[in-house]
Amino acid sequence: MKSTIKALAIGFLVVAMAQSCKKKSEPADQLHIDTAMASPVNPNEAAAKEAQSKPLTNVAISEDTFDFGTIKKGDVKSHTYEITNTGTNPLIISQVSPTCGCTVSEFTKEPILPGKKGKITLKFNSENFEGVVHKTANVFANVSKAPIALNFTANIKK
Repeated sequence: MKSTIKALAIGFLVVAMAQSCKKKSEPADQLHIDTAMASPVNPNEAAAKEAQSKPLTNVAISEDTFDFGTIKKGDVKSHTYEITNTGTNPLIISQVSPTCGCTVSEFTKEPILPGKKGKITLKFNSENFEGVVHKTANVFANVSKAPIALNFTANIKK
């Protein structure tokens, strides 16, 4: 009985995750998911609290939006954003959270000293998309206006 319930729960989560990356998916505020088995801690909320617990600093981002242009469906593209610590305290990036499973992130994990630069790379898999897409990743760090939104667009052709 327990294994049947677990299998159903896992199946439901797989379907929900697959649907979240569809081009014309239901808005997140209208998505209905049974949260009985969900963790009570929101990872983004925890990352924001962790970042804000450190002394705040200021940053400059090379760009907040990048356009991949026209790409072929199935292409995997990546872009690196440069983040500069313009403040007086070390910059600590606690988490980078893409809003879709189609995107993964890599970022500078060690503290970025004042005047120094770090990197945030977003890698996008276009397999499940056609047409123009807009994606976002939220950067949680010890800055006053967190999270920092990094965006990209792509026009995906067959």
